[in-house]
Amino acid sequence: MDVIDKPRDIRSGEELDIKKVNEFLRDSVPRLTGEITIKQFPSGNSNLTYCISIGNTELILRRPPFGKKAKSAHDMGREYRILKALKPVFPYCPEPLAYSEDESIMGCPFYVMERLHGIILRKEIPEGLEFTHDEMRKLCENYITLWADLHSIDYKKIGLENFGNPEGYVRRQVEGWSKRYRDAKTPDAPDFERVMIWLHEHMPDDSAAPAVIHNDFKLDNVVLNPEKPTQIIGLLDWEMATIGDPIMDLGSGLAYWVQNDDTDKLKMVRMHPTTADGALSREQLVQHYSRTTGRVIESFDYYYCFGLFRLAVIAQQIYYRYYHGQTKDQRFQFFIHGIRIFEDTALSLIS
Repeated sequence: MDVIDKPRDIRSGEELDIKKVNEFLRDSVPRLTGEITIKQFPSGNSNLTYCISIGNTELILRRPPFGKKAKSAHDMGREYRILKALKPVFPYCPEPLAYSEDESIMGCPFYVMERLHGIILRKEIPEGLEFTHDEMRKLCENYITLWADLHSIDYKKIGLENFGNPEGYVRRQVEGWSKRYRDAKTPDAPDFERVMIWLHEHMPDDSAAPAVIHNDFKLDNVVLNPEKPTQIIGLLDWEMATIGDPIMDLGSGLAYWVQNDDTDKLKMVRMHPTTADGALSREQLVQHYSRTTGRVIESFDYYYCFGLFRLAVIAQQIYYRYYHGQTKDQRFQFFIHGIRIFEDTALSLIS
């Protein structure tokens, strides 16, 4: 059975002007011939991702969502620039091919990149794909090793020294995400005030070794080799990448990692097959990262709590668009339940 991730028909209200896109691509990407078709990958919750086929060539187009957007989010030019800088030293990036700020094409900036063909794991391991206990463990180890490799890049050598400001990074994250939550809060959302106060009062010092951080490192953002599924061949969705604290990056990513001994409530919002036989726990992942990088992590609780809160903010920003009728995507109506679960989990951790 074919387990390659496939696009589907475009959701209502998120269509592109095929004629304008076609003209732009033929002017910007060399050697394109044939008829054009456009489909959409259905699983993204933030930036919209389309698959464009022109003859035998497949390209990926990324654009911001429709409706209310966080001021600093969805910067297509920024995402394109980091891919251009990283691709020569971090081959897991897709190759960026073209970028445009011409709003006459689709009303917003967007960029186009190569398509990486491979397996992307969603909530469950797809039918036709199996991992033994040892294979799942190996995949988890490769996952953390890839993360460590990203954090080991000398960002100054590749021209990213001005891509982010690591000084005061933790404070900016806590204060910035707190403001975003309050701005996106709907009447039915939990207030998260106790969590925000705790995060503010217990902030660790800035990292002594800042790094390129992905800021959305999770299993459905990695692409697996179809011939050897324990091998990772790509890392997607760079929209929130910056220079900052790598342990904050680890906490943000592992907030997605639901394990077998978590509460039944938290298991309800599991998005990846992280409870599969052989999967490492969050603690084991952190230990593997520490051994691989040599970075000492004295207490991970703060970073994990921040990750839970940050995940709730992302979900709330998306839910805000659904609540106010700015998107018709019916998946988002259930996000409010997950946001409440994230608050309960964070409060339990604090207690």
